[in-house]
Amino acid sequence: MQDSPENSPDVSPCCVDEQHVRAVRARMIDPGRMEELAAFFRMLGAASRVGILYALSVEPEMCVGDLAALLDMAQPAVSNQLKALRQARLIRSRRDGKMIFYSLADQHPKDIIRYGLEHLDEPGE
Repeated sequence: MQDSPENSPDVSPCCVDEQHVRAVRARMIDPGRMEELAAFFRMLGAASRVGILYALSVEPEMCVGDLAALLDMAQPAVSNQLKALRQARLIRSRRDGKMIFYSLADQHPKDIIRYGLEHLDEPGE
């Protein structure tokens, strides 16, 4: 069981607005969902995966060979990243004969990249 804010050694009791804490706690997502969200964001924690997602936001469909050449990576390394992105439901694949083409699963990865770039382009405080 978690300590309440007033019993936590790291929180000064004079700084806690219990009503505010209760109101926010009522709107919080459950810990399991927080972990799912953290895992989702970890997918964006590798430059190679971000590069793949960005490439697929520019060009709607690419094969592993094209992605490997574009990102200057070995095809097996790109394949491993594609597998992780597919398991995270960020991309999908389509087979055409012996070729497999990859695309974004939906608009969300493109939006996330756009929002991230907008955030980085904002002047700091």
